[in-house]
Amino acid sequence: MKSLKLALLATAMTMGVAAAAHAADATPPVEATPTPEQYQAMGYYLRGDLGWSFLDWGDSDNAIDVGGGVGYQFNDYLRSDLRVDWSGDYDVGDDASASLTTVLGNLYFDWKNDSVFTPYVGAGVGYGWVDADHGGSDDGLTYALMAGVSVDMSQSVALDVGYRYRELMISGEDPSDHSALAGIRFKF
Repeated sequence: MKSLKLALLATAMTMGVAAAAHAADATPPVEATPTPEQYQAMGYYLRGDLGWSFLDWGDSDNAIDVGGGVGYQFNDYLRSDLRVDWSGDYDVGDDASASLTTVLGNLYFDWKNDSVFTPYVGAGVGYGWVDADHGGSDDGLTYALMAGVSVDMSQSVALDVGYRYRELMISGEDPSDHSALAGIRFKF
């Protein structure tokens, strides 16, 4: 008789725990749906940049810098892009010229505020190539650090002015450059 009472008590307790667990499951999950303003900030974008690069390698020189890429805006504060940049026709001495080409994955933190101006900082990592007439062609890991400000012209178009430090890690002396860039981003 004692074991029957214990079995009934255990069954009742198990049913009570199961009922409490089922009641907890009945609560609908809280979903983090973006607000209309947050949703408006999200989306893919295309970018194009034009600027001037100051090479720090051998006989330092400066040259044009052209780039473009595709990215994604996660929210008002975070975006990422994949971009290709080319800087070229640097005079590196002894009647030789050089160019840098890089493919970088970048991550940016935007300081969104109540104005049309959005300051940002960013960092990127990828791969790059240096082509030089005097046999200095090489390739290797590349990183970049960026800072600037974007200006919202509309919900879909932003102008961008910024600075970028980029370094290509190769055997021997690593080429690096400082670039002043101006660009445009089209969000879709």
